[in-house]
Formats: sequence, structure tokens, C-alpha cells
Amino acid sequence: MTDPAAGYEPGVLRVLRNRADTRSFYNKIAKVYDLLAESSEQPMREAGLKLLAAAPGESILEVGCGTGHCLVSIAQGVGPTGKAHGLDLSEGMLEHSRKLLEQHQLADRVELHRCDAADLPFETDSLDGIFTSFTLELFDTPEMPKVLAEWRRVLKPGGRLVVVAVSKSGPREMMVKAFEWTHQHFPNLMDCRPIFVAGALEAAGFTIEASEIQMMWAPVEIVRGGVPSPK
Repeated sequence: MTDPAAGYEPGVLRVLRNRADTRSFYNKIAKVYDLLAESSEQPMREAGLKLLAAAPGESILEVGCGTGHCLVSIAQGVGPTGKAHGLDLSEGMLEHSRKLLEQHQLADRVELHRCDAADLPFETDSLDGIFTSFTLELFDTPEMPKVLAEWRRVLKPGGRLVVVAVSKSGPREMMVKAFEWTHQHFPNLMDCRPIFVAGALEAAGFTIEASEIQMMWAPVEIVRGGVPSPK
């Protein structure tokens, strides 16, 4: 049987976990997520936030806001005249985001949404920017074009999307293969897999404005894609 995703991202593995299972998994680990991942992921997220460059007065969405650390930075960037939005499938993660925003006295600048990132509750051309880290690689390969098309829909002309994700590009080929092997054989343990980030954004109609690869225990692509303004 032919893989329906093969023509879009050759060599990128499929994701088998459904939305309900994903939501349940992240609800279970919400209390310990920072202990498990934040120390290794934080430098990559910060590099992505630097590319995003949230500015005062802007409206910016974080897809997969998790425990809220990046959302705090985005809310600080947009200032009191802007608006930050945090979206996550897990109510457990959103609760951690809410508490962290309250600690930083930023809750009034942020709206939190528990919904599917493939169906955003925003009007067309309504956002200045979207930021997402370690989230795009959770979507199944055939879904990615649909998800990215939805994200592009809500961005204003001249807006930008910054993606931080584990990548099939770059060095440490053996680590990537080990990651993929674990994903194939233990999908409940390793729910995501490496993807071609810049290639996915280009295929969705974004203009690649900046791209770099940093090393965690595997390569991580940090990419800024722009939405072209009408000529």
C-alpha cells in the first residue's frame, strides 16, 4: 500500500497517536514537563523568540504554549497595547501557563485557548505573528500542509511564523536514526519525530527569511517564514 504522505515529505515518519491520546499524555506529564524537557529545550526556544522579535502593539499567537515560559516572553514583547494568545490541546498545560502568567502579572495581556491547532479560532489576516516550538513535529505528515495552511490563513500579509522543531537536516545522523527508531517502536514514549522544517514552510507558501540549525541531543531547526505582502 502506498504511503499517502510519501510525496510531501519523503522519509519523514508518520505519527500514530491521535488527538485524544495526545491530550491525555500531556495532561499526565504537565506537572513534570519542565523537569523533563525545559533545560534542554530552553536555549532553542530563546533563539526562536529572538527571531520572532515580538513588538509593542502586536497580536501574536503561540501554538503549543505548554507550561507558558515562551508566552511570558511574548506577552512582555507585545506590551500593554498588544495581545498574546496561547493555544494548547492540554488543559493541564494551560493551567501551568495561567499560573506562570499570573506570577509575572501578565494575565491581562494574554488569552488562553484550549483547541486544535488545525482549526484556529481567529479571523483571516488577524495576527502579526505565530510562534511554535517542539509542536509541529507532533502532527502527522499528511496533516502538516493543512495545519500550516491554517496558520498562514490567520497571519496578516507581512506577518511571520517562527518554528522550532527537531530536524532531519544537519549533523548527528546516528542520533536522528536512533530517535526515529524509538518513535517507530515505542510511539507512546516518543510521540514526535524529526521533520524538514524549512521545506515544510516553503511548501506551505511561506518565504524563508531566516534559518539555522542548533544542536540539542539531535539537530533542531529554527526557521522564520514570512507571509508575502501583496504587490
